[in-house]
Amino acid sequence: MTTIAIIGAGRGLGAAVARRFGVEGFSVALISRSQGKMDALAEDLGKEGIQARGFAADVRSPESLAAALEAATETLGPIEVLQYSPLPQKDFMRPVLETTPADLVGPVEFSIYGPVAAVHQVLPGMRFLGENRGTILFINGGSAVKPGRSVTGTSVAFAGQAAYAQLLHEVLGEEGIHVSQLIIGGRIIEGDPEKDPTVLADVIWGLHARRDTFRHQISAD
Repeated sequence: MTTIAIIGAGRGLGAAVARRFGVEGFSVALISRSQGKMDALAEDLGKEGIQARGFAADVRSPESLAAALEAATETLGPIEVLQYSPLPQKDFMRPVLETTPADLVGPVEFSIYGPVAAVHQVLPGMRFLGENRGTILFINGGSAVKPGRSVTGTSVAFAGQAAYAQLLHEVLGEEGIHVSQLIIGGRIIEGDPEKDPTVLADVIWGLHARRDTFRHQISAD
């Protein structure tokens, strides 16, 4: 049995993805800053027959993130799928003319340093699994492809993450490791035909299973 690690897991999209991959036989590593919330979510998933464990990490601390992923591997098994989808902090979203150099530190740590640390930690295990197994998934908001003047931090940092993801897609594809980016415009909305968490989880599963798409966008809002 292999594992999907969901960085930035929560009761919405993260839980939906955990359920979607769980029914396919994956163990689920739930990673966020709150150990208590992840333990509670893992308990709920366990009642549904999904093997899940929670791990605490701060994505702005590469050491913390690497340690959580290492613990997940030791506890649940090799990480075949990595999903990087933490929700950006509200203070990252400032108007462009009010954004100082200091204001960009957090977004860059969050959206660039974090993913780089995570990828470096899981890549050896994905290579060990062999070709056409490993998948790295980046989940971003619309500002990753269309910058917004009032959300400067995420616009700048998401653009950097998008560039990193595309470079990984080109290079790791040669090794049989797939990299995809899902762009979700606007809010995730329960009951929406496109942006309900369960619907999005099916899209994410498809990106892993089909392995033929780098960037997929849901809504331009």
